[in-house]
Amino acid sequence: QVQLVESGGGLVQPGGSLRLSCAASGFALDYYAIGWFRQAPGKEREGVSCISFSGHTTYYADSVKGRFTISRDNAKNTVYLQMNGLKPEDTAVYYCARRTTGSCSSSNDYWGQGTQVTVSS
Repeated sequence: QVQLVESGGGLVQPGGSLRLSCAASGFALDYYAIGWFRQAPGKEREGVSCISFSGHTTYYADSVKGRFTISRDNAKNTVYLQMNGLKPEDTAVYYCARRTTGSCSSSNDYWGQGTQVTVSS
C-alpha cells in the first residue's frame, strides 16, 4: 500500500537547520510530485513547498523562500526539505503528501503522519 513516512524533525534553536525526509513506498515515486505542508497549533495547514516528478520544477511559500530547499532522490524513493535559518514561526508539524500526478498543480491523495519541528531557544 502507499505509504509516506516523514522523519528528521526535532528541537532546534533559531537560526539553526534541519533536514526533513519523506520516504515513499508502495508506489513509483518518480511518477509523482510531492508537496510539503505544515500545521502550527491553532492554525490551518499551509503549503510549504512542492517538487515535480522530475525535480525540474519547485515551488515555495513566500514565508520560506530563500531559506528552505526541496529536493528528491527517486532512486532512494525519498524527498527532502532542507530548512535553514529557522525561525520560531516555523514551529509546526510538517507533513509530506503525494500529488495525484507528476505536477504540483494536481491535488493531494496520500499523506504522511507528520514530524514535529520546534524552533526555540
